[in-house]
Amino acid sequence: MFKRIDHVEIVTDRMDETVAFYTDVLGFHVRSHDHIERTDGPSLDLAYLDLGGTTVELIRWHGVPVDAAPALEHFGYRMMALEIDDMDKTVAYLKDKGVDTVWGPVVRETYARAEICDPNGYRIELRQWF
Repeated sequence: MFKRIDHVEIVTDRMDETVAFYTDVLGFHVRSHDHIERTDGPSLDLAYLDLGGTTVELIRWHGVPVDAAPALEHFGYRMMALEIDDMDKTVAYLKDKGVDTVWGPVVRETYARAEICDPNGYRIELRQWF
């Protein structure tokens, strides 16, 4: 019945910068773009980014105050987690790209965990399993 997580949605007012972060820094590739004109509300742009079969859908609303749509749309969003091979190498790579960890790394018996932020301030967990 339930097969897998299909996608994670992120609302942004910085579409180009967010696409660049996920593709250039984290290695996602752009699967597709879409624009939806609506008669019952604001139009929106969509970008679908893929990493290993997992999709992040970026959403940008038009005609909505910048501070209104994201505040309403990401209620309940905590973060997504990316599995990585090597915490030290990943943290060094991200630092070279200008991305610092905002929490961790913390090492436990079975995993290492750290957090970074995307250009919107949304947190992304980095998880290495041992």
